[in-house]
Amino acid sequence: MELTAHPYRNSIATAYMHATVACGFRPWRHEGKLTGLSARGKPTLTPELARHFWTSPDGVVKSDFENWRSLEKGVRSVLDGHDRETIAASIQQLAEDVILSALQFWIERSGMRRLALGGGLFANVRLNRLLAESLPLDEIFIFPAMGDDGLAVGNALAFLLHRDGLTTWLSRRRRLDDVYLGRDYDGVIDQCLGSAAGVKRHGGDPASLATDLIRAGKVGAIYVGRMEYGPRALGNRSIIASPHDHAINDNLNKRLERSEFMPFAPYILDEDAARVFEITPVNRYAAQFMTITCAVRPEWQDRIPAVVHIDGTARPQIIRNETNPLFAGILRRFRDATGLPVLVNTSFNVHEEPIVNRPSECLRALLDGRVDFVVTNEAVYTTSRSVLFQQVA
Repeated sequence: MELTAHPYRNSIATAYMHATVACGFRPWRHEGKLTGLSARGKPTLTPELARHFWTSPDGVVKSDFENWRSLEKGVRSVLDGHDRETIAASIQQLAEDVILSALQFWIERSGMRRLALGGGLFANVRLNRLLAESLPLDEIFIFPAMGDDGLAVGNALAFLLHRDGLTTWLSRRRRLDDVYLGRDYDGVIDQCLGSAAGVKRHGGDPASLATDLIRAGKVGAIYVGRMEYGPRALGNRSIIASPHDHAINDNLNKRLERSEFMPFAPYILDEDAARVFEITPVNRYAAQFMTITCAVRPEWQDRIPAVVHIDGTARPQIIRNETNPLFAGILRRFRDATGLPVLVNTSFNVHEEPIVNRPSECLRALLDGRVDFVVTNEAVYTTSRSVLFQQVA
């Protein structure tokens, strides 16, 4: 077949967006839903889609669509009328095939064995897993604010490169340990919750109290320090729960008004990660920021069903005490008490709303019953009508 390339760019990401619309979801917002759905379908439409996309001899992804409109028309003509699972599986397979092909070219040409990725397409954690496992890499890293929100960092780095020159720029690089870069409300959050009508403060060790409640089947939110930068909640604005019962998924989805097929993510201590998940030197750094999926080891899948997707994978966050002592402390106590080294970590927000940032938003979520309790560095808070601690006792 003779292929005629047009100068239109961003074709795979845009095709994925049109697939999102074809499934009845919101474009540039719900693409992650398709990633989750793709494990439930068969990629039967991929060959027809793939006729329009390829990697050129110079390693550039190209298509035969002239512009946005022609791409929309072409992709929708293939997808319309099919079920969501088939659409999701097909567009996912297309993205994986094309991006893998392009990166194979550049890895071979450059000889590099460390791969750093940015851009909204790499919010696709299944794609990132494929790249980690298929390319000859020593390490993969996906910038945690991989979408447009990361442009600010890119601009700052570009400025420093221009100002200081490449030699200085390279010599001052360092590994990113965390992305807790938002405003710090410690102190303010306790004042807000502690003085609010309808809220009760519980003294004692916050990590121990939170662990007892989670063991009793309750759902809590952790609110500490600076908010995370990027789309993932990484322990400062997270909802946490036990992973031992898959029913927690239905409970959380109902309370947070989320789609029933979306899996929840686990978090795990650094020392336990490799015995529960297929963590390697290649994917370990990416897993620190919850930007990649990996297989759950077979012996653990039935023990932590709330965080295992239908294809036997999970999107873990690996944590260390140094970066978030309260988050780690709750999990360590839970592990020691139950033998389960994993807790659910999902973002502290209702579906379609931003992640909770200000203390007033945290208070509203507690009063609205989105969570059973909130834990801070200072205390645990419940509603005044709650009988949680009597139940735990």
